[in-house]
Amino acid sequence: MSIDDGLGLASPEGLGPDGRRLWNAVTGECAMEEHELVLLRQAVRVADMCADLQALVDAQGLMLGDRIHPASVELRQQRLLLGRLIVALRIPVAQDDEGTPEAVPDGQRTQRRGLRGPYQPRGLYPVEGGA
Repeated sequence: MSIDDGLGLASPEGLGPDGRRLWNAVTGECAMEEHELVLLRQAVRVADMCADLQALVDAQGLMLGDRIHPASVELRQQRLLLGRLIVALRIPVAQDDEGTPEAVPDGQRTQRRGLRGPYQPRGLYPVEGGA
């Protein structure tokens, strides 16, 4: 069963506390289009998975015998994915005079940015005399 947040947006079923907190924070501040809701639904699931993996690593420790715990490796990957999903959502964030983050007024969105990290080609320069 999904829960309606009062804005006509029903949260996905089965959300944990972290996912629900992210859902409420984003849908409470921003008007979302369907393609953005798809990303948000994935982001809240990933946020819950990160919380579950962190609890597993906290309970069993960072090491599993003489090797790093597989949940720790997966946690790192899920955190990267969560960050990318949140960036893709372009959640409005601004800073006040003291540098404290606050919502951008009037629902404005942050600028679209291209890919960053290993997926963005960098350092490509034309070669003189090349074709």
